[in-house]
Amino acid sequence: MTTPPANSVVWTEIPVRDIDRGIAFYSSVFKFTMKRDDTGPNPMADLSSPDGGVSGHLYPGTPARPGEGPTIHLAVPDTLEDTSARVEKNGGSVVSGPIPLPVGRFCYALDPDGNSIGLFEATKAA
Repeated sequence: MTTPPANSVVWTEIPVRDIDRGIAFYSSVFKFTMKRDDTGPNPMADLSSPDGGVSGHLYPGTPARPGEGPTIHLAVPDTLEDTSARVEKNGGSVVSGPIPLPVGRFCYALDPDGNSIGLFEATKAA
């Protein structure tokens, strides 16, 4: 008997047209430490997950048309406003204002390849 995973999402992959540009964008926006890995059949770069939670990677591929693919929500390293500014500065675009949730708030953005990403800021514990 196998044990089901703790989370229904276990891994995510984000296709980018230029792996090095994708690494630069996600590293700068989310303050990830990303390195290109050429040891497999295709180059890739892991998204950081220091807490051991769900993670993923970038890989060379063809993204869906801008805003039409799935949306990957990523935790921001500081504030929604600071991360949104880095998205714009690094060639992406923010496509919604902040949306409040009981556990925090988020907004929608597009990376330079048009991949839909959610920028999530958790409510700080009191």
